[in-house]
Amino acid sequence: MILSISGVVLLGIVVFIFFRKDGLKGSHAVICALFGFYLASTAIAPSIKAGGASLASLLGGIKI
Repeated sequence: MILSISGVVLLGIVVFIFFRKDGLKGSHAVICALFGFYLASTAIAPSIKAGGASLASLLGGIKI
């Protein structure tokens, strides 16, 4: 649960930066959000979630 909330916050910050700096239009952001919403209800959603969890564990294992 914490990972998904952190991911949402991180992606929200990235979208905000794109919106402010790179000229992302509001309509593009809405379309991307809708695409993600509908993608979450497809059969590929568990694979995407597993890939995100794998990436998070990989990044979490890096020792600095």
